[in-house]
Amino acid sequence: MIMAVVEHVEHPFGRGNLTADGVQWSTEHATTTDDYEEVESVTVTPPALGSVLEYEFGLTCAVKSSGSGESVLFKWQARNRGGTWVDLHGAVTYPANASAYREYTYSGRFQPVPNFNAVPFDVRLVVKSGGAGGETATGKTKNSSYVRVVYAAS
Repeated sequence: MIMAVVEHVEHPFGRGNLTADGVQWSTEHATTTDDYEEVESVTVTPPALGSVLEYEFGLTCAVKSSGSGESVLFKWQARNRGGTWVDLHGAVTYPANASAYREYTYSGRFQPVPNFNAVPFDVRLVVKSGGAGGETATGKTKNSSYVRVVYAAS
């Protein structure tokens, strides 16, 4: 029996000291390996348990390379809390000469899928360098990012 349809919205990324312009970024993360590395991970814990009907995201990050000859790859992922990560979109490449920060926003609605269909859940940004050339990828998340979940509370 469904007791209520609940909509829960959070802005869980890029928290920190207040700024004059209202724009906050997470701590930068520079990669130390050639694999994807986590920039920031958050857990979204709505006030009640229930069956997920829909997720909605507005996720903004900035990425760059430590040098002008290397590209940067990134992707946003989510999972049921403590489960297996699910890509929210395919890997995005900021092509060579990625030495200056570039912002990307990925948004839209996402239907529940295996391994990402329950509350609470985790969301993260991962980055990696586009090659094994010794350069690093750096990423950060923005405070305007949001996560919305609609679910049937039981």
